[in-house]
Amino acid sequence: MLGSLPSIPFTSEPSKVEELPNLRIALRGGLPAGARRADEGPRLLVKRDDALPFAFGGNKIRKMQLIAAEARDSGAQTLITCGGVQSNHARVTAAVGAKLNMRVILVVNTPDGAPPARPAANALLDSLLGAQVRYVAMREQRAAAMEEAAADERTAGRPAYIVPLGASTPLGAAGFALAVEELLKQIPPPDAIVHATSSGGTQAGLIAGCALAGVPTRVIGISADEPADALQKTIAGILEGLETLARVPRGRFSGRTIEIDDTFVGGGYGVPTPESREAIELAARREAIFLDPTYTAKAMAAMIAYCRRRVFGRDETVVFWHTGGQVGLFA
Repeated sequence: MLGSLPSIPFTSEPSKVEELPNLRIALRGGLPAGARRADEGPRLLVKRDDALPFAFGGNKIRKMQLIAAEARDSGAQTLITCGGVQSNHARVTAAVGAKLNMRVILVVNTPDGAPPARPAANALLDSLLGAQVRYVAMREQRAAAMEEAAADERTAGRPAYIVPLGASTPLGAAGFALAVEELLKQIPPPDAIVHATSSGGTQAGLIAGCALAGVPTRVIGISADEPADALQKTIAGILEGLETLARVPRGRFSGRTIEIDDTFVGGGYGVPTPESREAIELAARREAIFLDPTYTAKAMAAMIAYCRRRVFGRDETVVFWHTGGQVGLFA
């Protein structure tokens, strides 16, 4: 059912899966004295969604391929969404609008509700892509501002489609359920997938995809901001919607374990930690892979810590799902 959903292929090639041999060797230095270093530690792989060839890549592309198709088929002329000033999702939504010749309105929160003095990174790209940006001072104001923008568009005779935060709806999550199928065509089922989680759609899709494939792979979400219990409730709701979308029995997805680690958030959303800084440097210097300070650096910090604590066995395979965001490095 999910494979038959309307989709716009902004990228048609699967993202690559690559070994992380240098990082694996680097992490052996944290093993206890006397450990066998020739083969100790899990096999580490990375799924390179950061290298998807549309709008600087990232996980939002998989979600927006389905959501943009629904918006287009509904007759919408305008896409409206929200995020922080360096939102990867906002940047991808702006790119989708440019590609489909649709208007885009972004509701963005900044500390004072004012535009940045010098737009950089994602904020600069939003402008280049032609998006209209409306600023609010708090995250809690974004939903009302999106509804106001939609009302303005309807008054002007332009039907609008509101894309929720992170495109984390059952339809958006379906993009990641399908991504699991893509992964399993590239490698045997891994023992664990580690990734950054925030609005919940990516993790819900990965969980559903593993359930559909009948594989016992652990899906470990590393929170970028929300407490684990709040994220679990959000993801459970998305999974229930995915069950309806996929026409599978209740509990097929929502009955699966939702594994979230919120101990790497540190000072909050977008606030670097010593561990995330180390992760950015290790990934760059050992594998020439770039992480962003908000999401993937904290997820990689968790995977590094798990390896050092020997959470994974030496015969296990762990996939780090790189969800992109490296544009944020230039902020």
